[in-house]
Amino acid sequence: MSVREQKVSKRKLRSSYLTSIFSISLVLLLIGIIGLMLLNAQKLSRHVKENIGFSVILEDNIREVEMIRLQKNLDALKPIKSTEYITKEQAARELQDELGEDFIEFLGYNPLLPSIEVKLFAEYANPDSVAKIEKKILAYSAVKEVAYQKSLVEIVNHNIRKLSLILLGFSSILLMISLSLINNTIRLSVYSRRFLIKTMQLVGATRKFVRAPFIAKSLSHAFYSIILTYFFLGGIIYAIATQIPELAILSDVDTIAILFAVVMIIGFVIVWLSTWFAVNKYLRLRSDELYY
Repeated sequence: MSVREQKVSKRKLRSSYLTSIFSISLVLLLIGIIGLMLLNAQKLSRHVKENIGFSVILEDNIREVEMIRLQKNLDALKPIKSTEYITKEQAARELQDELGEDFIEFLGYNPLLPSIEVKLFAEYANPDSVAKIEKKILAYSAVKEVAYQKSLVEIVNHNIRKLSLILLGFSSILLMISLSLINNTIRLSVYSRRFLIKTMQLVGATRKFVRAPFIAKSLSHAFYSIILTYFFLGGIIYAIATQIPELAILSDVDTIAILFAVVMIIGFVIVWLSTWFAVNKYLRLRSDELYY
């Protein structure tokens, strides 16, 4: 083989390796995104539920000491995560900002009442629990009413359950597709060297000896693919955290560490198994079957 042919051969081989690494990294990225969704599904569900709250409307003539006592009593309730007291003036300012005009000047007085904004823990953000909490709160004499959208609580809980099932099914399908793509990538890589496998076998090399360099090369490709996937995943998580601050919970260090570990294990295991089966396939074939 001439020097020029050797250079062309090396260039093709290098191109094949880069294609294999990039293909595996893209598939691992898909697996990583699936893992990110699954690992954060419960966290996102909790985040949404804990942002559902209701307003405890107070009597207009409530004294400050009564308000403080009531707020402390509410904070002591197990289902309640947090409370925030909203004065009449603060409520008026917020409404003015929403309307874009001074309604107090038009009416001549402030019709709004003081209130306490209540947020619940996710476990209690369901219609039955909210109804029980509402009954307890209405028992206080300083409370005029409890205002919340009952339909919203039901809709959120219903949609979260439905989305969880959809996400699980969608993730399962994508995972199978990802495994199939990695397997096919490895098979194509081994297929291009099937004659080398058979030559090594014909000169007396054992199956283990033939498999070893192919598995080692595939695992090295998997290593580079995993590193590349980490950069992609890190970029996606950073972009989500910076562009959508409400989803900054996705950048939890423990979750990211688990995700990266899962991607690494899946990457190495799938590549190793795919290479093992692919090489074994050509070891079992006769020499004349390699042409088909």
